[in-house]
Amino acid sequence: MLGGDAGLGEQSAPVKAFVVSGPAEGAVQDVPDPVAAPGQVVVDIHRVGVCGTDVEFWTGEMAYLHQGHAAYPLRLGHEWSGVVSALGGGVDPAWLGRRVTGDTMIGCGLCRRCLSGHHNVCEERVEIGIRGGFPGALAEQLAVPASALIELPGNVDDTAGAMVEPGGNALRSVRAASLAPGDRVLVLGTGTMGLLAAEFARADGAEVHLMGRSPGTIEFARGLGFAGVWQRAALPQLAWDAVIDASNAVELPALALELVEPGKRVVYLGLAGTPSLIDTRTVALKDVTAVGILAASQGLAGAVEHYAAGSVNPRPLVAATVGLDRVGDVLSGWRPETASAGPKVHVDPRPSIEQKAEPQMSAAA
Repeated sequence: MLGGDAGLGEQSAPVKAFVVSGPAEGAVQDVPDPVAAPGQVVVDIHRVGVCGTDVEFWTGEMAYLHQGHAAYPLRLGHEWSGVVSALGGGVDPAWLGRRVTGDTMIGCGLCRRCLSGHHNVCEERVEIGIRGGFPGALAEQLAVPASALIELPGNVDDTAGAMVEPGGNALRSVRAASLAPGDRVLVLGTGTMGLLAAEFARADGAEVHLMGRSPGTIEFARGLGFAGVWQRAALPQLAWDAVIDASNAVELPALALELVEPGKRVVYLGLAGTPSLIDTRTVALKDVTAVGILAASQGLAGAVEHYAAGSVNPRPLVAATVGLDRVGDVLSGWRPETASAGPKVHVDPRPSIEQKAEPQMSAAA
C-alpha cells in the first residue's frame, strides 16, 4: 500500500522531492523514481497546493505525529494535478496520458466502512502525503492507486485541478448543511476552505455571509461579491439557517452552535490545533444537527463538475505558483512579492519552474 518508492522493480534516475526531516527542517532531495505497483499508476505532477495540514507537519503540531500515524522523514502534498505517465499491472491502458487528480484517502477496500463508501474513515487507511508513510505529491512524480484517480476535463486546468481536493471538502460541507435556495448561511473563516465553501453554497442559491479575522482576507472575500463579509464585532444579528466552521480557531465551534437557528445545522470542517469544546446541552435544547467532515472523497467528482461548468471558479484563490525549492519558505509563511491577494500558494515541481503570480480572474470567469 505504501506507494511506489521501493521494492517494486528496477528503477531509473532519481526524481526531486521535498522531504521534511523534522520540525521546520526540510530540503529538496533526490529520491527513487516511483514505480507503479499492480493497480497503481505514476503521475507526472504539474501542480500541488500547500495547505494548513502541511504547515502543521512542518511545525510539528500535526496530531498524527503524536498518535503514531506519521513520522519524520516524510513527503507532503495531497492537493495535486498531473498527467499519468506509467501504468502498473492490471490498470486500464486508457489512463495513460490522461490529466488527473486524485483522492487523498486510500482505504483497505475490505472493511465494512470501505464497502459502504466510507473509505475516508477506514481504520487501516493511508492518506497520501499525510498518514501511513505514503509519499506525497511535492515531487516530480507520484505513484498512486488507479482507483483513487479523478479525470480532469480539458477546461479544468492544472491550477483548478489542484484545487479539487480542497473543493471536495468544501462541497461536502455545503451538502451537509442541507441548504435550500434562499437559505442564509454563515461561513466562519475566510481562508481557502471557507471561501470554497462559500462559493459552493452560493452556486446552490444560498445567501452567503462570511466571518473572518484578518482585514486582508476579509477585503479579498468582499471582492468575490458575497452578501456580507464581517469581522466578529460587526456580525449582524440574522437568522442563520446553517453555520459552517471552516476555521482553525479553538473558540469558533462553540460560537457556531450559539449562532445557528434552532432546528438547523452546524457543520464542522476546520480543525483547531488544540481541543475545542461545545456544550451538547445546547445541541439538544436547540434541536441542532452537528456534522463533521473528514476529507474530500465523496465530493471530488462534484467539485470537478462545478469547476467544469463554471459555477465555481477556484483560480482567484491561488495567489502564486513557486518552484519546489521554495516549499520550505512557503511552509514558514513566506509569500512571493508578486503574489496576489488569494489565500493559496501552489507549487509546480517540474524542473526550471520560476515563481509567478497567478493571473487575476473574476469569480465568474
